[in-house]
Amino acid sequence: MIIPKRSSGILLHITSLPSAYGIGDLGPEAYKFADLLAEAGQRYWQILPLNPTEIGSGNSPYSSHSAFAGNPLLISPERLVDDGLLDRKDLRAGGGFNKTKVDFPKVAAYKVKLLHQAYDNFKDGQAGKLKGEFIRFQEAHKAWLPDFTWFVAFKHYYDRKPWTEWPEKLKNRQGHAMEALTAELAGEIEREAFFQFLFYRQWEALKAYCTSREITFIGDMPFYVSHDSADVWAHPHIFKLDRAGMPTAVSGVPPDYFSESGQLWGTPVFDWKALQEQGFDWWLQRIAHNLELFGLLRLDHFRAFSAYWEVPADEKTAINGKWVKTPGAPLLDLVRKRFPAMPIIAEDLGEIDQPVRDLMAAFDLPGMRVLLFAFGEDLPQSLYAPHHHVLNSIVYTGTHDNSTVRAWYEHDASRDDKKRLSDYSGQQLSKENAHQVMGRLAYMSVAQLVVLPLQDVLGLGKEAIMNKPSTANGNWLWRLQPGLFTKVIAKKLRQQVELYGR
Repeated sequence: MIIPKRSSGILLHITSLPSAYGIGDLGPEAYKFADLLAEAGQRYWQILPLNPTEIGSGNSPYSSHSAFAGNPLLISPERLVDDGLLDRKDLRAGGGFNKTKVDFPKVAAYKVKLLHQAYDNFKDGQAGKLKGEFIRFQEAHKAWLPDFTWFVAFKHYYDRKPWTEWPEKLKNRQGHAMEALTAELAGEIEREAFFQFLFYRQWEALKAYCTSREITFIGDMPFYVSHDSADVWAHPHIFKLDRAGMPTAVSGVPPDYFSESGQLWGTPVFDWKALQEQGFDWWLQRIAHNLELFGLLRLDHFRAFSAYWEVPADEKTAINGKWVKTPGAPLLDLVRKRFPAMPIIAEDLGEIDQPVRDLMAAFDLPGMRVLLFAFGEDLPQSLYAPHHHVLNSIVYTGTHDNSTVRAWYEHDASRDDKKRLSDYSGQQLSKENAHQVMGRLAYMSVAQLVVLPLQDVLGLGKEAIMNKPSTANGNWLWRLQPGLFTKVIAKKLRQQVELYGR
């Protein structure tokens, strides 16, 4: 079992932390939050993917142009000052940022300017102590870093056009053309590598600090990657693409109770035959990379390791797709040989069939139990109800894709849902205490780990919802207000930790 003892944690993405620069980052507030987690007796800090986000994709951390790179917007300006890369006065151009939501365009404009200044100062000899570290970083990450930096630099050079619209020789990565443009853009390419160096340097420092406070990060890895990404451009042979580099089939999920036409995600699907022939090396590299960053790794859309929904690329909805089996067992077997502890959590929400359950059981992977799903008409039989929880699982009140408990109680739950929760818990419910009642049920669970979204610890409403699936705008914006997560609340959490043996 990957969770060694009964324990608890908090779900809060880095972007949601307070900061003076419009977005949560890897700076002082992250360390303060870690201190509060320790005071609250929490052993785990769960976050969302750390990859770069794109305004054109709604800034979703699950849609990125790299499966390996870190998001430069998460780099802390204060820590750049500490490193001698910026002067305190360089930070003053910031200001007027929205403190309740992330304004991604405004943040990006501000942060990119600062990062360029930091790089220029580095090239001018400031913080010269970092030169050797930067060289070693590039060597350690040579499996993915050059492809990523070329991709970003080339994309800027070609007015942000997708790689399929670049000149044919660059689209196909032909040697002479690559060498010529790489030489021309050498400065931009090195600068992008430097940004990645800064990100990973700050991440490793925060991770080391959390380890010193006995806090383990739970990371999150999307299953698919964006078509217009360094990964697809660099490894087109492992995706189902035509000769022009366009997908012949795309991802999605079939029609269900929530959607008559299913969900068409549109990312290219993997050519699993090609992957298997080369020993799943890209997947193994990706999982190994993530397990260096995090103590535990949640595999998003885990059911696709058993079978995935494949839709012809010319379809407008997901209706006319088909299930295609995935060689997930041979891949996970190789992962287990490399990482015998298998520190992996399976995201097993939604329509899950027996082959998926069998795959999880074969590798002893814990799944997820979400209490917001428990109090419908099927409560007595529901897998999400506490009386059906199992030891090797993680219980949540909700996830980043759900309503907060308070918003659920105020806007989503029927009168019968509320009565079932009240009868089940033996508590009189109100919008002020529903989150406390559900949080206590989570802590009571036999599940080895409980993770509560910070919004549910604080009892926040619909204003604090992180993501509404199938909506394009207004997601991933929520920010924690300074002073809202207090020592008093941390003390109350610790009391529950002690009461329920976590």
